[in-house]
Amino acid sequence: MLSGTSSSFRGQSPAPVHAWLVLCAMSMLQFFIAVDVTVVNIALPSIGRDFGVDGHSLAWVVVGYTITGGGLLMLGGRLGDLLGRRRTLLVGTALFGAASLLAGLAPSFPVLVAARLLQGACEAVALPAAMATIVLLFPEGPCRSRALSVWAAVASCGLVLGFALSGIITAHLGWRWVFLISVPFILVVAVAALLLVPADRPTSRERVRLDLPGAVLLTACPLLFVYAAVEAGEPATSLRVSLAALVGAAAAAVGFVRVESRSPNPLVPLAFFADRARVRANLTTMLLSGALSASFLLFTFYLQDRLGIGPLGAGLTMLPLAVALIAASVLVPRLLERWGARACVLTGLAAAAGAMAVVALVAVMGGGAAWLLPAMLLIAAGMGFGLVGLQYIAVSGTTDEDAGTASGVQRAADQLGGAAGVAIYVGFGFAPALHAGDPFLIAAALAVTGLIVGAAVISGSPAAAVAQPQAE
Repeated sequence: MLSGTSSSFRGQSPAPVHAWLVLCAMSMLQFFIAVDVTVVNIALPSIGRDFGVDGHSLAWVVVGYTITGGGLLMLGGRLGDLLGRRRTLLVGTALFGAASLLAGLAPSFPVLVAARLLQGACEAVALPAAMATIVLLFPEGPCRSRALSVWAAVASCGLVLGFALSGIITAHLGWRWVFLISVPFILVVAVAALLLVPADRPTSRERVRLDLPGAVLLTACPLLFVYAAVEAGEPATSLRVSLAALVGAAAAAVGFVRVESRSPNPLVPLAFFADRARVRANLTTMLLSGALSASFLLFTFYLQDRLGIGPLGAGLTMLPLAVALIAASVLVPRLLERWGARACVLTGLAAAAGAMAVVALVAVMGGGAAWLLPAMLLIAAGMGFGLVGLQYIAVSGTTDEDAGTASGVQRAADQLGGAAGVAIYVGFGFAPALHAGDPFLIAAALAVTGLIVGAAVISGSPAAAVAQPQAE
């Protein structure tokens, strides 16, 4: 996606200070986009109380953001190529700020969900342009490596700090401020981009048409699937409606394949899926991300709804997870060189499965917050070992022509898998129609089942595709 660089940056060698100022601005945008993935988790019970919505429906506040972001990510990258990265960055950033403002001021739950959908769409537009800006401003070599390391570190910090920030903000300012707090910072990013990012220049390349039908179908398929999963356990929802949504999701999937096979410029060339190792890695990514995202919600619901801990206490209780994630990010790359990618992935899947088993056990026994600490540590290990190994497998053997596609598909699999996991595992677990069982036990059992399937999928990958990476 990033291999076709815009001519607006060619021949320019921005001063180091200028380039690093741009990196700071883009990293601020990345931070708040990452924060918005997790910051809402601690606030969900408060949102539910204000709008009279249960945990079953609250899943939409999480999945609405991640599904639209993942589904439109490939289109967002193409928009940057076609319309210019600076222009796309400014539009996406401004609309993301407006969507955050709408979410914070939402008068009703449907408006809040709509705002989250808009946030996800704007993320898909702004983030690829921001990353492309960084890549093109920093020359290849150590300079670019340092810049991308900062970019990745900021994303990780945003994800893990979202829990603590959510607790502090919700406790002292109210849940609406988990969205409103980012608005002034997004405004700063927009002004910085306007002043610092080089203007787009006309390019002599032939203009490429956007694959809009493919983008619509790629987003509609998971949305309809999640709707069918979330509403299947709702007594007020007709079974026919859920079945119709499921049929619609299948039709969108078939339509996407047909459109991509005929499009002169597809979002994802079907030849990409000829590599079995990549396909298996992306399927496993979806299953692991689903369990990880579901675990975050289960932690939140258990701490606040079962134990009665306030938002601030719940956020602070989640801090060990943040610390463990940072430690895992330092440890895993070294072990990846020794063990190989497949061993790391299987370790991550086993750790995540163990974490879900701990969640189920604690819920059944009625344990206190301290009993969740092992689950948090195992989830951190699952994220560190599993996702890093899967990313390595998903981009192995790529060339300049398909590296961008491989990266985009892997990121989309991560986001869409997380959204589907929340919808299926938490949605079914907390569905009113299934109140006969403990919702935490049901959700955890479903997640463990998915992880077992993921282990079977990745174990069948060709050995050559998951060979041990060479140490630098």
